[in-house]
Amino acid sequence: MNTNPSCDVLLFGDYFCDLIITGLQEVPRLGADVFGEAMEIAPGGAYILTVALHRLGARVRWAARFGNDLFSRFMLEQVACEGLDTSLFQHIPAPLRSLSVSFSFAHDRGFISYVDEFPPHALQTVIGAQRPRWVINTPFSGEPEFHALAKFVHAQGTRLYTDCQYTTQTLDDPGLTDLLRLTDIFAPNQSEACQLTGESDPERAAARLAEYCPLVLVKCGADGALARSGNQTWHSPALKVDVVDTTGAGDSFNAGFLAAHLRGESIETCLRWGNICGGLSTTRRGGTTAAPTLEQLESLLA
Repeated sequence: MNTNPSCDVLLFGDYFCDLIITGLQEVPRLGADVFGEAMEIAPGGAYILTVALHRLGARVRWAARFGNDLFSRFMLEQVACEGLDTSLFQHIPAPLRSLSVSFSFAHDRGFISYVDEFPPHALQTVIGAQRPRWVINTPFSGEPEFHALAKFVHAQGTRLYTDCQYTTQTLDDPGLTDLLRLTDIFAPNQSEACQLTGESDPERAAARLAEYCPLVLVKCGADGALARSGNQTWHSPALKVDVVDTTGAGDSFNAGFLAAHLRGESIETCLRWGNICGGLSTTRRGGTTAAPTLEQLESLLA
């Protein structure tokens, strides 16, 4: 592994501007005019994970792209307020709009989204120049080009952390098990893990995925999280909170787990950090509004 990286974590993935509506009495449907009780316009997408890692003291760089549109300008204002590293930002002289309208409930949320076509990412070029300790959230696809990317990541002395996001794939799809063998940490949520494996129980799903990946994390919402490596399983309970909005909770968990892992903490401690960060993120609207600093997290642990 690279022992003298220019950054701890290199993050790909584009921004979203999240318009979050909470307090709905029902799920939106055709023919109905449904009103919520509160709303928030918040920076989302890969911004959430970047900010959460940054506040926990990780040296994180985000290879983001922005345009000259209203949403891009809003995001850049938020980046400046947060004091993020902007050295890998690309500024495109054209609209690059990326918007999600989130209808959020205590148990789950849904999105209606629109994204302009973003230019291709020179992933290997950026990774080779930065040589970070970890690359997080490269595309989860069985295509040969992504196998080659994972092999390139390891050739730089770098490790790969992947959260597959929403998926309709299964392990029977070509190339997916090969990609998992090239992934150091795989962190789906419960529904994604069960979708991939065909299992209904998250622990059995984790065991199936761990046949291919050295460390599997499954995020189970109010039931906490579990980790599986080989034949060993760890469980960690969720933080008890009053849930307002679940947008970005999975990204916040990833940040907590990886920040602890960077410090050499045990799997149990890494899961605890993840659950604290994921739980706190649900207590306010927006994925980063309640993201803790390292000092705040350590206070909760104590």
